[in-house]
Amino acid sequence: MATMADGAKRVKPLTPDLYEKLLSAGAIVLLAAVIVALAKGYPHWGQVPGIVWAHLVTILIALVLTPVMLLRPRGTRLHRQLGKIWVVAMFLTAAISFGVRGSSGQFSLIHILSVFVVVMAPLVWLSARQHNIVRHRRIVRGMVTGALLIAGFFTFPFGRMLGSWLFG
Repeated sequence: MATMADGAKRVKPLTPDLYEKLLSAGAIVLLAAVIVALAKGYPHWGQVPGIVWAHLVTILIALVLTPVMLLRPRGTRLHRQLGKIWVVAMFLTAAISFGVRGSSGQFSLIHILSVFVVVMAPLVWLSARQHNIVRHRRIVRGMVTGALLIAGFFTFPFGRMLGSWLFG
């Protein structure tokens, strides 16, 4: 490890490992599926409530930024700036999801992930501010795995809007 002029140690940016490359690929595939579903569902856009559009916009921001954040050098000014946008997008996605419910008007099991994100989004930012790279990386991986990819997968089956547009 190199030291800076004031004696402080400088940590080399972490390079993406195989898991982060797989998460990035998953985010790209999910992003493509959402875009195709939205394109195929164009005739129905007028029937979609505003809260669902807000939810989709924040998800799209997070999906676009995920591979950028995971594959580019870390610790840079760009990483920090895009990271703030990503954390806000994830937090807003989760917060907005509490207003998006199924036809029964009830919360679904997927809302458990929304609670997880509302709690973890501030912690991912705080761990970065504290330079706790191990914790930061662990939280980001958990959020991408659970809140983006697993939750994203479950937006397609069971007759949900994006799934019906994509496969209909």
